[in-house]
Amino acid sequence: MSGILKLYMTSAETNNEYNKNLKEKARALRTNSTLAEVLLWDKVLRKKQLRGYQFLRQRPIKNYIVDFFCKKLMLIIELDGEIHRFQKSKDNKREADLRKSGYIIVRFKNREILDNLYNVQKTLEYLIDNLENDLN
Repeated sequence: MSGILKLYMTSAETNNEYNKNLKEKARALRTNSTLAEVLLWDKVLRKKQLRGYQFLRQRPIKNYIVDFFCKKLMLIIELDGEIHRFQKSKDNKREADLRKSGYIIVRFKNREILDNLYNVQKTLEYLIDNLENDLN
């Protein structure tokens, strides 16, 4: 790719604002995943199970580590455990910052994953179908 063309591409188009400084922390989070993260990963997102899209786990983007990320759709999936009840302001700021960079964010409570993974999967399929329609 020519240098001139690269200037006109956003960082989201080139490396999705990957933050290599958070690489080790992201690796540690992958190693110590919650049960909800493991279930969503194994049963829905892994190996392009969800509509053929590749998802990454614990991806460093900007100054954050997102739970799951699909580069092609610019889609971030976040799972919220109990701690998120006490940090809504922080979560809202983080989400606004990521949305400003063009990311689409969907949030689920851990309880939703554990109690009704089928509905979570159907919700994600519906969202992806709508995103695909917007792309075409």
